[in-house]
Formats: sequence, structure tokens, C-alpha cells
Amino acid sequence: MKPFAVYPLMPINIQRASGSWVWDENDRKYLDFYGGHAVISIGHSHPHFVARLKDQLDRVAFYSNSVLNPLRDQLAAKVGELSGYPDYQLFIVNSGAEAVENALKLASFHNGRSKVIAFERGFHGRTSAAVHVTDNPKIAASINRGFERVILPWNDLEAVQDQLAKEDVCALIIEGIQGIGGVHLPAPEFLRELQSLCTKHGTLLVLDEIQSGYGRSGKFFAHQYAGIRPDLITIAKGMGNGFPIGGVMISPKVEASFGLLGTTFGGTHLACAAGLAVLEVIEAERLQENILLRGKELMEGLRQFDEVVEVRGAGGMIGVELPFSAKDFRQRLVQEFGVFTGSSSQPNTLRVLPPLSIMANEVAVFLEAFGNCLSTHQQPVTSHA
Repeated sequence: MKPFAVYPLMPINIQRASGSWVWDENDRKYLDFYGGHAVISIGHSHPHFVARLKDQLDRVAFYSNSVLNPLRDQLAAKVGELSGYPDYQLFIVNSGAEAVENALKLASFHNGRSKVIAFERGFHGRTSAAVHVTDNPKIAASINRGFERVILPWNDLEAVQDQLAKEDVCALIIEGIQGIGGVHLPAPEFLRELQSLCTKHGTLLVLDEIQSGYGRSGKFFAHQYAGIRPDLITIAKGMGNGFPIGGVMISPKVEASFGLLGTTFGGTHLACAAGLAVLEVIEAERLQENILLRGKELMEGLRQFDEVVEVRGAGGMIGVELPFSAKDFRQRLVQEFGVFTGSSSQPNTLRVLPPLSIMANEVAVFLEAFGNCLSTHQQPVTSHA
């Protein structure tokens, strides 16, 4: 047997990692400003993270959700404290897609509706309901299209008003900052109006903070720049710094009951230890403040290159729009200059997703490599409209 071939792979075999750096089997060193889709939040192999997991493995790695688990209570409390949502509840799962599935399910339980509003370029996962509210029909099978969903233009309040006025929308889901869609930020006033309209029409507002959350934007959640409080918030990726964990943060208006949701592996002892370690490092090392500062340095530096069309983002979630396809440029950055970055569904946009712990000298290394790659890039300029 061999792995199911669904991933186009770079010919690089990562053998070890530390902080913002990874090394291949030939001991070549790479600067990691990708982190596996923004998963690496506190840096690779952080000593506190490693120690927490090793200690927990020596105690108990797993038991089901049928027994008390003080670590689960501690994780929920810590998420509430650092995020500013102490009155919400946390349902712990294993991934971002699973978080979205359960958020939509909760919304439907709450109001008895099934229609969902999502937005152009949005990405929410590859599983059943999550892939249906993702704006990419190529990755949705017939079995995924079991409920009505409407994809609306980004920042188009009138289109949202027209749909919500029908009083049949279960949930409206939107990313705090679009990730795979090319790093697009919703207008703060748009988010505020969404919350107002959803409340008026009995629709639950779901903020997908899977990629943009956990301090990546410089605030704990990107939607906090708009000063709103969604009904449901989905989290994952940076939540575990590489350990598979996700969650749904649930407002007090949504009531729990036994059997409403369930998961075998969500919220295990080991997962909660990983989640706590990440939050402890974010707090102790003031990583939100750090990434806000380093992100500004990155964006200011990137805007100095005349060839760059636009730089979008906040904190450590940055989209760089180029006047040509980013595919070959990204490959050259890795292979010739030793820097990992991310792709997006917009072919001319490169995603820059460093750990929250990056240092000023690493920003300088990245900008130098980016500039050298740009100055030697031979691909002809194409329209970026």
C-alpha cells in the first residue's frame, strides 16, 4: 500500500525544526514563513510545548469524554481568558473542518433552519457541510450538496440584506481574514452590519478564525478589530502548533444538552496539554504584540518593492499580490533561496504566514530573499485584474 496521491509534493524531506527554521535530510536550512497553512504559531519544537507533551505522555495520553478531564476545563478557561470570551463554552474537536461541521450543526439545532450564507473565495474545509460552504465546486462531490447555500460577493451588504430578509437562513459564515482566498480582510463596518442583521433575522453569525485566529492578526481574533461578538467561532491550526486540535466557541444563547454533539478524540488529555502549552507561550512571550510589530515590518518592507502590486493583511497573515503567477516564484523562493511561503486560490497572490515568534533578523532574511528572487525572476508580466 502507498499514500493516496492527493497532494502535489515539494521534493523536500524535513528532518528537524526549531523556531522559524526547518532542516532537510541534507541539513540544508530553510526559513519557514508558511508553517503548514499557518499551523505553526509559537515556533517549531518550542521547549515548553515539547516538555508539556512529553510529560503528559508519561501520565495519560487518552481517555474518552465519559470521564472527568481537568485539562479540558483548564483549556476552555484559558481560551476564554486570553480571547476575551470567558462567558462562552468550548467544544473541542480535532480539526478546522470538524469545527465548521459542528458550528453549522449547532446553528441548525438552534433555529431549525438549514440554509447557509457564505462568501466568494471563502474556504471552510473539505468535509461534508464545510466543503459545501467553500467557494470551490471542484472539491465538492454530489453528496456534499445536501442543503441550500448561497455564495455572496465579498463586502456586499445589500446582497446579505436581501437574503437574510427571507428569514430562512440558518447561519452566515465568514472568515476573520480570508486565507486560501488570497488574504482579504472584511471591512469592519461590514462585519458590524452582519452581526446586526443576523441578530435581527434569527441567523447565527459564524466567524471562521481557523487560520486568522489565535493571535495571528495581532489580536486574538481578527474579527475583534471590528468590535463584534459572533454567535459561534471556529478555531484550529495555530491552536495546537502542529498537534491536531480544533474547537467551536459557543455563545451563551446556544444551549447544550447531552448527546447534542460528540467526538471520540476531541479534547483528549494529550490534545489539551498541547493546547494549554500554546496559550501559555503566547501569553508569557507576548506573541500577539510581537507578531503585530513584525507583521508591520514585513508589510512595510514588501511595499518597498516596485514590482509588488499590493500587500494585504494584518500581523502574521499577509498576502503579496505579484504582477505574474506566484507558482514558479514560490518554488524558486524555496529551492533557490531557502524560504517557505504559501500559495492561494488567486494565482498571483503569495501567502506569508510566519510563526508569531519571528524575530527582526528573520524578517530581514525574508525580505532579502524575496528581493533577490524578485530581481532575478524571468516570468513575463500578466494582468492581475
